[in-house]
Parts: sequence; C-alpha cells; structure tokens
Amino acid sequence: MINKISLMAKETAQTPAVVSRQLRANREVLEDLSQKIRGRRFRFIATCARGSSDHACAFAKYILEIGVGLPVVSFAPSVSTLYGGTVNLQDCLFIAVSQSGRSPDLIQATQAAKEQGAFIVCICNDSSAPLVDLADCFLPLHAGPENSVAATKSYIASLTVLLQLAAIWNLDSGLLPALDRLPDQLERGLRADWSEPTEIFATSSNLFTVGRGPGFGIALEAALKFKETSYIHAEAFSAAEVKHGPMSLVSDGYPVLVFRQRDQSWDSVGELASNFKEKGGAVFTAQEGAAGKGVLPVEANIHPFCQLPVMVQSFYVMAEKITQLRGLDPDNPRHLKKVTETV
Repeated sequence: MINKISLMAKETAQTPAVVSRQLRANREVLEDLSQKIRGRRFRFIATCARGSSDHACAFAKYILEIGVGLPVVSFAPSVSTLYGGTVNLQDCLFIAVSQSGRSPDLIQATQAAKEQGAFIVCICNDSSAPLVDLADCFLPLHAGPENSVAATKSYIASLTVLLQLAAIWNLDSGLLPALDRLPDQLERGLRADWSEPTEIFATSSNLFTVGRGPGFGIALEAALKFKETSYIHAEAFSAAEVKHGPMSLVSDGYPVLVFRQRDQSWDSVGELASNFKEKGGAVFTAQEGAAGKGVLPVEANIHPFCQLPVMVQSFYVMAEKITQLRGLDPDNPRHLKKVTETV
C-alpha cells in the first residue's frame, strides 16, 4: 500500500473552492451568452469532447434537452479529422469541452464546425489553449493547475459550468439558487462516509456502474476512474439499458455501484438496484435517505441535478482510497499522461 497524500486527493479537496470561484466569475459571461443564443434559431446542439470531458457532455445532454428543449448530439471528431467527412453544422450551437484545449482532433473538429457556420462555445481550463482561439464564447473552468493524470476538479467544474449555462439560458428559478449552495454541499461531500464498499471494490476485477438520465454521465466517469487509477475493469450502463443483456453477468457477489438522484428516475433506479440484489449482486447505491447496508450517503434537500456533482465528489475520495488499497499510485497510472493528443 502506497499510503501517501496523492495529488488526486488534494485536487479533489480543492473542488468546492473551484466551483465557488467559477460560479461567480462566469455569471456575467453566461448571462451575455444566453441573451445571444436566445435570439438565434439553433436547430440542435452538438458537443465535442474526449474522456472525462465527454462524460460531462453525456451529463449535459440530459440537462440541456430537458432545460432548453433542443436535441443534443455527440459530434465524433474522427468524422472530420480521420474520415474527411463534412457535416452540416449550420445553425448549430457547438460546445467543445476540454481540460487542456490542446488535443489536435478536437481543435480540427472545432475548426471544421466553425467553417460550417456553427456558433462555437469553448469550455476549457487553459485560456491560452489553441481551442479557445476558435470560440465565439469562452467559458473558463477556473480549476487552476491540475497535475494528477486523473481529472477530478476539472470534471466537476465542467459539470457545474454546464449546469450554470442551462440554468441561465432557461431562466430556471429553481436551479440558479441551488447552484449557489453547491460549493458548501461539495465540501460536505468530501466527508461523506463511502467506506463500506472499499474492500469489496479493491479486491474486484470487474464491476458495473449504473445511472439514469444525467446520472449516466456520472456512471461513465466512475467507470473510467476505476479503470485508469485502480486497473479494475468497470463498465458503465444506463439503468434503462442494463437489462438488455449485461444483467446476466450479475450473480454471486458481482459488484455494482448505482447512482440514484432524486428525480423522475428515482423509482426505476431503485427497482433496478433491488433486482441486482435479488440476483446476488453486491450492490451499493449512492442516494439520499436513511443510512443502511449498501447505501452510500448523499445529502438530501439538494436539487437533483446538483446531487450528481456531490456524488462524484464523494466517489473520487473513495476511488483514491481504493487505488491506494491496491498498492497503486493514483497520480501516475501506467500507459497514461495528462494531455492525450488524438489525431
């Protein structure tokens, strides 16, 4: 066991301050952006990202489709950069999300979108990045330097900037004040007791992560962190899809991590967790409510969309501990580096 204070742990602990700073600093920019885009007739929204940033976009798909009523599609950079395809992106809001803003394929794909007439919004942590130069509007993450290979504070900052965009664009009187309370909730999320499954996960080779709606983006991110920091083969599924085949793997203590926010998906996700247990799965559910066996506590009375960043905050603390239990260094996973440059 390495048993050191990792950069991953330190940077996760910085997240509440990052989000507080970001929400204040970006408010005026987002109000100006929202006025501009309310006056345009976009046909759809396209997101463009890789890795953890793409998982933030999976979260945003639900937030934006629910909030502003436009379809959100994931643009595959390889269509233009590798295959030379041309996609009609006129009258499209194109959101490029990247922690570094330096991956060649994202830059080329965003340039192609701009040439097609898309309105470009760039979400990035580095104001000097070449991706930012292509933006009609730049939304900084304000996360500060992130040195651990595993993205933590930059991922949660990506979630919150997308939440603030949706809230201001849609004039959401419920979500806007909820975001003001989020930094304190993230601070408490650092101290939530998610210790029960650490030994089980640390000794597992395979597991599922499950969420529904915007929670699916969180499940994707959790699966990635298990793979990259702990070398556990984790697969993420939507709670609406997992019965279409993958459910047959669950038996005899197979580990399952479920993210369950208090929204319209609450009942169906709870029923699915019970089905996993009936089939013998070792099921752990992140949810609000009474503590109990298999329940990973999440603060109640939070806007359901804000519950998800808080869940990720608690998950990162747990994931870092699991990595250490496996005798691994969460800051230096094998075969990986901080900036991935895909062409």
